[in-house]
Amino acid sequence: MASTNRQIVLAARPEGLPKESDFRPIETPAPSLGEGQFLVKIQYLSVDPYMRGRMSEAKSYAPSVALGEVMVGGAVGTIVESRHPEYRQGEVVVGYFGWQEYALSDGRGTQRFDTSVAPISTALSVLGMTGMTAYFGLLEIGQPKEGETVFVSGAAGAVGSLVGQIAKLKGCRAVGSAGSAEKVAYLKNELGFDAAFNYKEADDYVAKLDEVCPQGIDVYFDNVGGPLTDAVFRRINDHARIVVCGQIEQYNATRPPRGPRVLWHLIVKQARAEGFLIFSYTHRFPEGQKQMAQWLKEGKIKYHETIVDGLENAPKAFIGLFHGENLGKQLVRVA
Repeated sequence: MASTNRQIVLAARPEGLPKESDFRPIETPAPSLGEGQFLVKIQYLSVDPYMRGRMSEAKSYAPSVALGEVMVGGAVGTIVESRHPEYRQGEVVVGYFGWQEYALSDGRGTQRFDTSVAPISTALSVLGMTGMTAYFGLLEIGQPKEGETVFVSGAAGAVGSLVGQIAKLKGCRAVGSAGSAEKVAYLKNELGFDAAFNYKEADDYVAKLDEVCPQGIDVYFDNVGGPLTDAVFRRINDHARIVVCGQIEQYNATRPPRGPRVLWHLIVKQARAEGFLIFSYTHRFPEGQKQMAQWLKEGKIKYHETIVDGLENAPKAFIGLFHGENLGKQLVRVA
């Protein structure tokens, strides 16, 4: 094992869009193993939009990353040394190990991952938190019914691309928005979405939604927020369900955004909007992972991973999320 541990720490609180200078690479001595611990050599890191909130001092559902602290994030790797009675050397585990080469764990908050089911990277994508967010967010909060229209914003991203496919498996009409012609083609030609459009080229979101969702919208899976979501509220059907998963358009705002007041549409349509945190479903992950793995095996679910090589490129990969540079799940290959 190496004598040092490369890490990426938070160097500054971002103002607006994060910059590479908000992060700093450091080297520390390799972790020393204590009784009841094991050492993980990390192979892949996950970078996700929610991490932007963890970089802020503003109060949220999880503690902020302290300046000088290793950047938080999910990771998957192999146990290279163990003094834990229940974990053995060679096992693959997933946990919030952060942006570093090696991590110590006592087993809390970790899961074993069976690489005979799918490649190790999928522990952070279709069979990881991303897949579970799509699965439980749509099925538990959205409650789609056969024949309904499900609209997904950010549909070519890690979560959205899976939501649309699950909607199709449930007999729904799946419609999505994405940020390029290539992504729109991917949604329709590769993932089987019934319709999709490039939100960057749409001058009138309401008119565009009328075009692609002529029967209105029964379930809206919102990853984006902003003007597009405002327009969706105007096209929801009676008893629609709005799943508030993310609001990426607002994550880098330096002041509270102003927009139309749309909640009255919930009254008129007797509709429901509900936010959720996937951490509330952790105890049910085995259930969701079993079903997603089965769909994957049967070829009913496809996934795409955008992989950047090198721990030192984690900040660049993270910032790229806010420019729409990823297709599907954005990962960093450490080892």
